Amino acid sequence: MTAEADLFRTLADPTRRAVFERLGEGEMSVSDLHSGFSVSQPAISQHLAALKAAGLVSERRAGRNAYYRLRPEGLAPLAGWVDRYRTFWPERIGKLKELLKDMDQ
Repeated sequence: MTAEADLFRTLADPTRRAVFERLGEGEMSVSDLHSGFSVSQPAISQHLAALKAAGLVSERRAGRNAYYRLRPEGLAPLAGWVDRYRTFWPERIGKLKELLKDMDQ
């Protein structure tokens, strides 16, 4: 499986995306994150484990508590995938415009 596919699969879950986005506010514990969701605390922990495995969050331990923060660099494979297609479409549209122009003549 490619890194892009792993990221798409990880971020496909709406709750997981919401956890990822909420961590954009700053480092949080599982308890802090849980307070904003209607799912159980173990479910939040499972979502965090998936985000961590995908390289999207990091974990810091302080005693018995774990704190999570975003790893924006984890999105790099996804950004690279988008960039490949960003250059693809203008080229294709340019060729289509040329073809239509030639057909008009």
